[in-house]
Amino acid sequence: MNLDYIKPDNWSIIEEGFDPNTVKSSESLFSIGNGAMGQRANFEEHYSGKTFQGSYIAGVYYPDKTRVGWWKNGYPEYFAKVLNAPNWIGINVTINGEQLDLATCKKVKDFRRELNMKEGWLSRSFVATLKNDIEIEVKAKRFLSLDLDEVGAISYTVLPLNAAAEISFEPYLDSGITNEDTNWDDQFWDTYSVSQEDHQAFIQAKTMKTAFHTCTFMESRIFINGNPLSIDSNGQSDSTLVSFTYRHLVKQGESFTIHKFAGYTVDRKHDKSQLVDAAKTALSKAIALGFDGLLDKQKQAWANIWEMADITIKGDVKAQQGIRFNIFHLNQTYLGTDSSLNIGPKGFTGEKYGGSTYWDTEAYCIPFYMATKDQKVARNLLAYRYNHLGKAIENAEKLGFKNGAALYPMVTMNGEECHNEWEITFEEIHRNGAIAFAIYNYHRFTGDYSYIPEKGLEVLIGIARFWHQRATFSEAKNKYVILGVTGPNEYENNVNNNWYTNYMAKWCIEYALENIKLIETDYSSDYTRIMNKVKLSQVEMESWETVANQMYFPFDKERNIYLQQDGFMDKELVTVADLDKTQRPINQKWSWDRILRSPYIKQADTLQGFYFFEDHFTTEELERHFDFYEPFTVHESSLSPCVHSIQAAKLDRMEQAYTFYLRTSRLDLDDYNKEVHEGLHITSMAGTWMSIVEGFGGMRVKDNTLNFTPKIPKQWEGYSFKINFRNQIVKVNVSHGKTSFELEGNSDLEIVVNGKAFTVSPNQLTSV
Repeated sequence: MNLDYIKPDNWSIIEEGFDPNTVKSSESLFSIGNGAMGQRANFEEHYSGKTFQGSYIAGVYYPDKTRVGWWKNGYPEYFAKVLNAPNWIGINVTINGEQLDLATCKKVKDFRRELNMKEGWLSRSFVATLKNDIEIEVKAKRFLSLDLDEVGAISYTVLPLNAAAEISFEPYLDSGITNEDTNWDDQFWDTYSVSQEDHQAFIQAKTMKTAFHTCTFMESRIFINGNPLSIDSNGQSDSTLVSFTYRHLVKQGESFTIHKFAGYTVDRKHDKSQLVDAAKTALSKAIALGFDGLLDKQKQAWANIWEMADITIKGDVKAQQGIRFNIFHLNQTYLGTDSSLNIGPKGFTGEKYGGSTYWDTEAYCIPFYMATKDQKVARNLLAYRYNHLGKAIENAEKLGFKNGAALYPMVTMNGEECHNEWEITFEEIHRNGAIAFAIYNYHRFTGDYSYIPEKGLEVLIGIARFWHQRATFSEAKNKYVILGVTGPNEYENNVNNNWYTNYMAKWCIEYALENIKLIETDYSSDYTRIMNKVKLSQVEMESWETVANQMYFPFDKERNIYLQQDGFMDKELVTVADLDKTQRPINQKWSWDRILRSPYIKQADTLQGFYFFEDHFTTEELERHFDFYEPFTVHESSLSPCVHSIQAAKLDRMEQAYTFYLRTSRLDLDDYNKEVHEGLHITSMAGTWMSIVEGFGGMRVKDNTLNFTPKIPKQWEGYSFKINFRNQIVKVNVSHGKTSFELEGNSDLEIVVNGKAFTVSPNQLTSV
């Protein structure tokens, strides 16, 4: 299988030539979404080859009962599965009675697939010779509307090339689908109504257990040579499927086209008794616009997104394609309009990880959404966690914590923990710190403090209570220790005193105390409301402070570095460079026992702390820790290369920073981890954005001021990006030897570049 089959292009993802071995990978890479729903790039027509069918609805999930041999107290009851939703894209195509199926055609040539990221559509074209020797040309295009986010549209055209043929289109809806990822092979959907009227069809189904009600709908229009064709449709249905058949004798060289409008209405947005009516309303709007009118609106909607979010790179097409691919999928996955939604690691491209919320959102995604959208979008992501605070307290109670201590879940859909690996469920508690850090990061960047007295302080208090109770006083060390954890490096489980976790715990407590004092002084009514609610005493706060002040950090005096955890130096310290390449990736070649005993690091761990708290350490300290830990890092997490790219750029190691950037930006396009067929790595895509803006651009916020230390890889001629900083948009353009700034706003903005202050004025170019 050729993993480098995607053609370099500035604005599109392009595949040329049909290879059955790359179908599942392409289904991931060419996925489309609009924030409300998404789908893998499955073929519209029947395909009997290997395929991973996937259509997904935002926020709809199933609690698949946890499957483990040995149950432990506190174990999550279920793993939240993102559900493969009823299929609406299907169009069976027959030519003189022969079904079109690329897996069985005599010949397929001129196959081309394109995901146009600039305009937000997916197209496919090919010439096929069927077993009955009829040769046809097929052109298909589809998109999920950003304007009408319950609607998707398909244009599908067949031209008979060597003879006239009777062609039939059979558009259908099918709720008899299964999940690729399931613990018990449960039936996830209950279909309770299948109906059709005129050219419209509706399937109403609800999810088992969670009872999300959905209506999958469709309506089609038929054309011959681009002209509307009034044609009888033969409707058929059974308990889970409904279809229409449109049949016509098409002359050689004529085009026979179907426009199919379809999608989902969901009781997350409508009353469940009104789903069919809502579907009819959506269809009437789509039909009124027509395929081309709806596509024009799609192009404009994406133009508006790119106007703010685009990053341009000159002189390096693969790097340019990579960053746009990442930005495109982030916007397909989450647009910030619904605070009950979040960003799943696979988005709408697969089912691995349950499609739920991880700490990735707070650690990696919030910076992207803060800087490229209105700050309300990032605030919605913070509100999501506040809305789950009660569940986080329940999660902590299940593990034996009390008094309002909150442990946010590693994986969630509704606030409950639903990850079913003990070393992560019980031990990877550093996720609590990322949620507190996101509150700090939001205030630092936006200047909007109002979130903290309104909602954030309650979250910070719950998290501080957790860390206070989770720490243990060690008589031997005369310090507080945190035992039995898994840090960001998931290749070490059940370790003691993971430096990153301990540092996060100390910082979270201190940050909570700092904000309590500030709110007591400046927001007295909020302070009274919160204290009455959480029952926090001065004595309790003093005991928090004791834990923070006496937190233990493992340290190696000889090397003058913090240790990733107490036992790190007991390992056989063979660097990755000296590891036999045939043993990589170790997560696919080694037993878990061997991995746990090795020094190999999956992703930034100690260095993750140096990334978050860069201003707590000198550049020399960063360099020392980078030089020690990076050589042991195998980067087998999608979240790894971006942090290392940012730090390599800070250390002026631009070749290394560029290599890491390419790896993070093209992680899926070049299938570095040999798993792209399972879906894309959506949350790490935000890290790609950070690699350019924070890494090469050196963007930081210090003392309420935007700071930049611009650098440029030698492989690039120049690059540019925009930042929405406190409702003023700054465009940064970096080339060799010069950086220029443009400001869209009403008033001057002070910035700092390479340590020197500048004033940027609206509509004036400032070069440094």
